[in-house]
Amino acid sequence: MSANMTNNMTCDFSHVDELMKVLELVFYIPIFVFGLILNIAALVVFCGLLRKKTESTIYMMNLALMDLLLLFPLPFKMHATNNKWDPNLQGLCSVLEGLYFYGIYGSIYIIMCIAVDRWVAICHPFKAKELRSPKMAVGACVVVWVLVFAAIFPAMSQLKRHKDPKEPFHCFHEFSKNGWQPAIIISVQVFGFVVPALVVVCCSAKIIWALQQSGQHSSQSRACVKIIYSSLCAFLVPFTPSHLGIFLQFLVHRKVIYDCGAQTSISLFLQIAMCLSNITCCLDAMCYYFIAREVRSTRHSFRMSIMSQRRATNSTSERDKGDSS
Repeated sequence: MSANMTNNMTCDFSHVDELMKVLELVFYIPIFVFGLILNIAALVVFCGLLRKKTESTIYMMNLALMDLLLLFPLPFKMHATNNKWDPNLQGLCSVLEGLYFYGIYGSIYIIMCIAVDRWVAICHPFKAKELRSPKMAVGACVVVWVLVFAAIFPAMSQLKRHKDPKEPFHCFHEFSKNGWQPAIIISVQVFGFVVPALVVVCCSAKIIWALQQSGQHSSQSRACVKIIYSSLCAFLVPFTPSHLGIFLQFLVHRKVIYDCGAQTSISLFLQIAMCLSNITCCLDAMCYYFIAREVRSTRHSFRMSIMSQRRATNSTSERDKGDSS
């Protein structure tokens, strides 16, 4: 995202663009290095070292792949911030932009699948054998890959630039106004973030409530609750500010916000938020490995708790029947 996306000639965004040339390097270099190492390590562990592929490992393999798709364009994005590209590279630029947004929204939906899978495993342990299987996990991931592809790349065609295609250009910048049409922005906000976020929040809340109601106060249960809170923050903290910034920038394009000071602040906020949203590549690799381990242990203890509660209920009802007779 760039200040140039506002296409407003009455406001000066040059100081914002100059600041972002420095900030993008500060943000992107460590994110790229650590994210690449962590996600490649995750793929090595889940693909090579773990022979048995469970639902959790399948989801996390796909999450690591999505994160790598997001990381791959970052060096090109850093270069494009400070350099104009030859017009012959328009096709390459479109592919890189598509991969970048594909990685973002693919990660969001894989995280949503992980949250639902975790909810089924912990809150419905007796139905989990019917509702969960490696084949179903693979099917869910295939659906995510196909749906995100079908949504992202047609939308990218709306971002074609107004400028002469024979002139040098800044890739990842200078998008056309077509990309800010209400239909596109509403779809991005609702289906790209709000719906997955609501699913993740609801599943996390139900898991925490179920663990607390089960009466399990073991260290494993407490650790699972902490990890659920951490994973929820790892999802909301990177993506909420960036989508808020997109909405505010949309209001600028709809001429709801006129003030130049507000427009430059929104432009700076959006660009910083987009930079910080990429930190999800690092947070995913660290959080969800531990979640998979905790889900297995907590699911077992939670199942044992429910079984013991049912035994106690059955024994009480049988005793009451005996007393009444």
